[in-house]
Amino acid sequence: MSSNTPAELFTQTAVVRTLKSGNGDLEVFVSIGGWIFSDNKTETQPVFGDIASSPPKRQIFAKNLVKFMQHYGFDGVDIDWEYPGASDRGGKEEDVENYVKLFETPRHTFDASEKGNYGLSFTIPSSYWYLRWFDFKGMMKHADWVNLMSYDLYGVWDRDDPIGSIVLAHTNLTEIKEAAELLWRNNVPPEKVVLWLGFYDRSFQLKDKKCSDAGCAFAGAANKGSCTDNAGTLAYFEIQDIIRDQKPKIIHDKEAAVNYIVFDDDQWVSFDNNETFKQKVDWADSVGLGGVMIWSIDQDDNDFSALTDLLGRSPGDF
Repeated sequence: MSSNTPAELFTQTAVVRTLKSGNGDLEVFVSIGGWIFSDNKTETQPVFGDIASSPPKRQIFAKNLVKFMQHYGFDGVDIDWEYPGASDRGGKEEDVENYVKLFETPRHTFDASEKGNYGLSFTIPSSYWYLRWFDFKGMMKHADWVNLMSYDLYGVWDRDDPIGSIVLAHTNLTEIKEAAELLWRNNVPPEKVVLWLGFYDRSFQLKDKKCSDAGCAFAGAANKGSCTDNAGTLAYFEIQDIIRDQKPKIIHDKEAAVNYIVFDDDQWVSFDNNETFKQKVDWADSVGLGGVMIWSIDQDDNDFSALTDLLGRSPGDF
């Protein structure tokens, strides 16, 4: 954000202020980064690495965060760098140490600010391939909590994977548990971990329509969704439309806590519903996680069916 940033981009912050005025316990964070922000061949990919490697830039970044939160009424910031240190995502080895510094500077700046208690969190994947680049012990000295993404474990980007181009669910409770074990081994308290659930899923085109189980080969991304218009990705509401119109057989993988279907003859997608959301939430409760969050509400249908599946009852009942 600069002085030239259009003000209309932040008109929704008025809603934030209204919600907070009616609920003194509500805290609203702004999240910076994400998959596209950190994607290859983008102008924004090197931003976090450049800031993290420079003490003056870290200080400017921290001060600007305080100004931004003061102006728009936010209570904290989440940093979603996908992913530091990972060479296939533009990362460098020094990112591991520098990412800790990127949190240390804002933490000191936040504590010294007039408000004094701005929150600070970071987002991590469930994939061991990318988790190895996070210094959890160092970062948790400065962060209030960590958000664990339960999704994007697999996708069409795995076409060059040594094990082969095979269809696998992009969320899998078994692998989520393995990621959590890494956090426990690094002394991250469960109550400081929030499980991030997805209202979208990764889809594939099967290489052989006669082989449709998880582990079968894929030829590429599935067709674009009618609304999301992105090959290899379908929103919750698009999947529900497919199920309603085509009535495909739903396969439930109880151990992985995920479902999948085959549609249009050779299209494959995994997805969550009330049963698999409940499995994940029940696990989160059993280990004492701090909470759950979703990405993202705009991928639900007009009746908030995904949110209802997740909560176990209509949002209006709360």
